[in-house]
Amino acid sequence: MSDTPMPPVPPVILGDEPGSFARGVLAERHPAIIRRVRDAFPYGPDVRRALDALLTSCVEGVIEPLPADAHDRDRWRAWGLDGYAGRSWYEVPWLWSESYFYRLLLETVGYFRPGPWQGLDPFRPFKLAELDAPETDEELAALDGLEGRPEPERAQALLHGSLWGNRADLGFRLSDAGARDRAAVPGLVADDSETLWALLAPPQAADGTLCLVADNAGRELIPDLLLAAHLLAHGRAGRVVLHVKPYPYYVSDATTADVVDALRRLTAAPGTAGGYGRRLWAAMADGTLTVRAHPFAAAPLPYERMPDDLRAEFVGAALTIVKGDLNYRRLVGDRLWPPTTPFADVTAHFPGPVVALRTLKSDVITGLSAGTEAALTAAEGRSWRTGGTHALIQTRK
Repeated sequence: MSDTPMPPVPPVILGDEPGSFARGVLAERHPAIIRRVRDAFPYGPDVRRALDALLTSCVEGVIEPLPADAHDRDRWRAWGLDGYAGRSWYEVPWLWSESYFYRLLLETVGYFRPGPWQGLDPFRPFKLAELDAPETDEELAALDGLEGRPEPERAQALLHGSLWGNRADLGFRLSDAGARDRAAVPGLVADDSETLWALLAPPQAADGTLCLVADNAGRELIPDLLLAAHLLAHGRAGRVVLHVKPYPYYVSDATTADVVDALRRLTAAPGTAGGYGRRLWAAMADGTLTVRAHPFAAAPLPYERMPDDLRAEFVGAALTIVKGDLNYRRLVGDRLWPPTTPFADVTAHFPGPVVALRTLKSDVITGLSAGTEAALTAAEGRSWRTGGTHALIQTRK
């Protein structure tokens, strides 16, 4: 905890402010996602009509309850459904309305129900297209140039690959001889990587468990897996638990099936990438790499409200790395904090050391210096918060 008094806690973000980022997601992004899913599969007339009805509801309707026989209806009631049903999508917490939108979309396409579409990920075509893109081959081939570098330099390159996801120009970073001599990476608004590496220093880290809370599938999951492989191979972690979503969520969020697809992509790759893939496959087989898909991973709630069993898992970890924008919002609270609010204060609830690796794609931000915030705002207005051109590494021991 810092010595600076906590400012008044701002209210949670809603989607009711015209022109806000949250409003745009609800009014524009969600209908576009429905249209993409509708066009990606040869759904029958009933499903297509239901998708059209969901689109109308998202834009101008109210939140509908889950069917009475939905397998997780009681869970969603405990997560707030009873209080929000019948209200406008724009009048409830944005984190909640976003999450519930994806749950209703799965209901609409029959993901959970017996029938021909049961268990079929409606976002799978988009995930596979990215995983199979030529750019993926280029990024994996760039790993060959990393093998001769000192271990700390390799670790740092893989960390930044995981941080930036499919925005990472890994080939550039690995071939840039001056990169290790620069104090900061362009676009990085906060960098606690030295503290992160201190927490993952061998040999003491070799017996510890690292929890890695994944974000997206495809080309963004592969760098996460590469980082995990390196940490295991070099005594920076004794075991890695990869936390993924229990079902398709936020279009590209990683599920267990996406982990398998990424591992197959790696093991089939030539050169260094294939070696990483085979080591990861073996790590899955011997238990040093495991996958966890807790129901709370897809909850519409902040991590402050995590259940006791999940809290116990994080308590037992030497370190938890939380990836991505959505997980950051859940970690610090989906509120318009003053950007200088200390990261340590808003994550004090988390049961153990935690690191946030995040590319900025929403308004929520904490832990910045006053000078950094002022410079960014003067140069870019508010767009630096949401454009995906900036990132951060924040650590709380």
